[in-house]
Amino acid sequence: MSRVSKSDQMKNTNSKAAVVLLSGGLDSATCLAMATEVGFRCHALSVNYGQRHRSELAAAKRVAQSFAAEFKTINLDLRTFGGSALTDDIDVPEAAGEGIPVTYVPARNTIMLSLAMAWAEVLGAGDIFIGVNAVDYSGYPDCRPEFITAYEQMANLATRAGVAGQRLTIHTPLINLRKSDIIRQGKELGVDYAMTVSCYQADDEGRACGVCDSCRIRAAGFEAAGTGDPTRYKSA
Repeated sequence: MSRVSKSDQMKNTNSKAAVVLLSGGLDSATCLAMATEVGFRCHALSVNYGQRHRSELAAAKRVAQSFAAEFKTINLDLRTFGGSALTDDIDVPEAAGEGIPVTYVPARNTIMLSLAMAWAEVLGAGDIFIGVNAVDYSGYPDCRPEFITAYEQMANLATRAGVAGQRLTIHTPLINLRKSDIIRQGKELGVDYAMTVSCYQADDEGRACGVCDSCRIRAAGFEAAGTGDPTRYKSA
């Protein structure tokens, strides 16, 4: 697992290919900006998994284009299984709760990393970026450093590239950052957060509800960062 620090910049500036998981939200947009900044040639991957907030897919395409990244969307409908407020007929909670919330999508990051791993192997890329965060997040188990470390180990055992000694690295540059720090870094790198969609129940135009957990965390992040919040809300 790698966080891609400034000290790593020189060894990553040879237009190496990297796959960046891009949801269209604030975190993944910042992650793409950071990967681009340190010199990777980015291939952005979004997954249409049946999420109720599908306007994030259009947002992902806009963000990818703004950073001149190749963009690909894969259709994989997790509504077949359900079990989440994002893929099933379960209300998105409007109050913070305890434990793992109902907005957790079973195995989502495992599945998405697997798709990124497959594309990376085809591209000959040894690097994957994912915008998971273990500080200002909703308690999802697949956002923890332990999960990323275990997945990276598995990926290097499971692929032809890994067996051939072409090690795959999963970069998590946001994992220990506060939302406010993510926003500050993103703004320094030119991320237009007005393009992004974070809301769990955004409408077709990408307007946010303002009350779900993701909206609350996002709004608090902009406030703590001391910068204007460009989020469009349904009531606006």
